[in-house]
This record gives sequence, C-alpha cells and structure tokens, in this order.
Amino acid sequence: MPKVVSRSAVSSSTDAQPTASSVAALRVYYCICGEFVLVIDKSLASLPRRQTDDAIIIRSQDTPNAKARVFKLNANPGEPMIVERGQGRHERQFRFHCPRCTLPVGYQTTPPPAKSGPFLYILKGAVTQVQGQTPADAFDGEEPDVPEDSAGAS
Repeated sequence: MPKVVSRSAVSSSTDAQPTASSVAALRVYYCICGEFVLVIDKSLASLPRRQTDDAIIIRSQDTPNAKARVFKLNANPGEPMIVERGQGRHERQFRFHCPRCTLPVGYQTTPPPAKSGPFLYILKGAVTQVQGQTPADAFDGEEPDVPEDSAGAS
C-alpha cells in the first residue's frame, strides 16, 4: 500500500491591515429560556427604542439616509395581532417567537419573513446577552404574584 504524505503551508503576516470583517464584532442574544435567538453587528443597548412600547428598533432595510443592520433572527413567525395604541389607533404586529419556549421576542409590522419590512422590533426584556440569565427589564411593569396565604397576613 502506498504511503500517504500530505503537506500544508501556513502563512501569516503581522504587517497586514485588519479588514472590515475582521474588526466587526457580532453580538449574540438569547431568549430568557437560554435559546439563541439573535446575532447582530451592534449592541442592542446602543440602538434606538420605540416610544410606544420601548421596543428596540432594528433597521432591516437600507434607505437613502441609513444603512440596514446586519443581523440574523432565529425565531418562528406567529399569528398576526392587533395592538391598541391609544386614541383609537391600532397597529398590526407580526410576532416572532422563541423556537424552544414560544415566548414572543420581537415583531414587525409587515408579514413574515423577518426583514421583509423596514424595521424589526425586539420586545423590551425579551433577550439577554448572558445565556440563562434573565434581563433586568424582563418583568418591568408586571405586578408581583402574592400568594393568597400571605395576602391578608399581618
């Protein structure tokens, strides 16, 4: 049987200038349950928020004045919902849910797939950068559960 010989060469240069892709830092975000749901080219904390529900705004399409964010959403589309925004205004939302626990993580105002509209919105408190850790704002605005036994106790 003939002898198999393989050869390879490794080349590197400390003088090479970094490329745009080598300096781009991708951020990974997880659902509360720990499932990977989003990877994006910028920290969500630095993105603008929507005044109506404090959701994080991710630009998903280029415009003449602004570039779209580079991101990948790992979520399942859900049924459309009508949300009342006050003063007789309503908004149709196409929600995206975690593939593991089915909690809603985001929405857009156009039918799926993700990135089919100008913006994707990530719900406040829906994602975290540390897998298995609940974000600090996950339960903002929620009433705490008080067990019936302790509700009237003094």
